[in-house]
Amino acid sequence: MQYRISVVVPVYNEEGNIANLHREIKDVCEKNNYIYEIIFINDGSSDRTDEVCRTLSPLKYIKMRKNFGQTAAMDAGIKAAQYDYIVTMDGDGQNDPADIPQMLEYLEKEGVDVVSGWRKNRKDTFMKRFVSRGANFLRYLLVHDGIHDSGCSLKVYKRECFKGVNLYGEQHRFIPAILKIKGFTIGEVVVNHRPRTSGYTKYNWKRTIKGFVDMISVWFWNKFATRPLHLLGGMGMIFELLGFACGIWSIALFAMGRKMSNNIFPPLLTIFFVIIGLIMIIFGLMSEILIKTYYGVHVDAPYSVKSIEEFGNKKDE
Repeated sequence: MQYRISVVVPVYNEEGNIANLHREIKDVCEKNNYIYEIIFINDGSSDRTDEVCRTLSPLKYIKMRKNFGQTAAMDAGIKAAQYDYIVTMDGDGQNDPADIPQMLEYLEKEGVDVVSGWRKNRKDTFMKRFVSRGANFLRYLLVHDGIHDSGCSLKVYKRECFKGVNLYGEQHRFIPAILKIKGFTIGEVVVNHRPRTSGYTKYNWKRTIKGFVDMISVWFWNKFATRPLHLLGGMGMIFELLGFACGIWSIALFAMGRKMSNNIFPPLLTIFFVIIGLIMIIFGLMSEILIKTYYGVHVDAPYSVKSIEEFGNKKDE
C-alpha cells in the first residue's frame, strides 16, 4: 500500500533543528515510497527560523502573523493538509520521524482512527517529566482518553478526524480525548524520544496552567457538551432542595413560638438557596440555547495566517 501523508510540524524559534528534522522526514517518506507533503508552520519566530525554512524543499510553508501558540499553529497546518493521513510532531527534533512507518502500519492493522506516540523513555529534564506525570494523572481522572502520553505530539490521524474540529488554547495535548468524544478510535505505539540538541524548551508554568484549564474544558465538553442543563440544572435542583429544607426549618421554628428576630439565619438560608438554585437553572437553560447556536454556526479561527508558500513539493503521480 502506498500511503499519502501530510507531515505537520509547528515551529517556534527552532533555527538549529528544522533543517535536520526536514531531512529526516524527507528520507523516511522517500525510503518508504510515500506520496507526501511536509508542512512547517512558523508560529511567529524571532530567530532565523523563517530564513532556514525558505531553503528547504519540498515544503509547504505557513507563516503566522505573530506567535499564536502551538495549538493554533497545529490547527492551521492540519487545515492546510491535503492527504489521507496527517502526521503531527514537534519541531524541536525530539520526535523521531523513523517511527512514522510503524505508526501507519499499526493504524491500518488495528483499524483505528488515531495512533498516538508513547514516550516511554523520555529524554527530558526531571522537572519536565514530573510536571508531565502530574498532568497525565489529572488527565486520567478527568478525560481518560485511554492512552499513556497524550502530551506526545507525534501522532498519526486519518484525515476525516478533523472534519468540523477547531483547536483552541492548549488543546493540541487533548486531541485524542476530543476525537474520542466524537466516536473515533484511539491506538498507541511506543516511540523513540530523543534529547534536545539545539535551542530551548518552550514549556513553562504558564502553559501548564493553561493546559489544566483546557483539561477542565475538555472534561466538561465530554460530559455535558450536548446537555449542559444536566449539570447546571442538577446543581440548581440541589440548591432548591436545600432552600426547601431551610424553609421547613424556618416554619418549624415559627410554629414552636420562636421569635424570628432571634432566628434570622434559617430564613436567610432559604432565600439564598432558592435564588442560587433559580440562577443555576436559568444558566443551564441559557447554556442549552448557546450550545444549539454553537452547533449551528461557523466559528472563526482565533489566529491569522500571513502567507502559505510551497517550495518544490512533489505532485501526485
